Amino acid sequence: MSSSDRELESAIRNLLASRAADSSICPSDVARAIAPKDWRPLMEPVRAAARRLMSAGEVRITQGGKTVGDPSTVKGPIRIVRSD
Repeated sequence: MSSSDRELESAIRNLLASRAADSSICPSDVARAIAPKDWRPLMEPVRAAARRLMSAGEVRITQGGKTVGDPSTVKGPIRIVRSD
């Protein structure tokens, strides 16, 4: 895992920690926190970091308010939520 992967995972954790326990974040929130002016290229790396954290049991990835079964196949907007 690269240092940028660890940075993305850390940013997800930090943003979630700064919100209410039942709040979620968008991958774009993470990307904008790291690269405010050039955040779009980070969208897929952020989604990949969220998938790793979901595999580790740290977060859930939701779509339409429901936890996705297989985050590697989900298309469209997602949210990242702390695991229960």
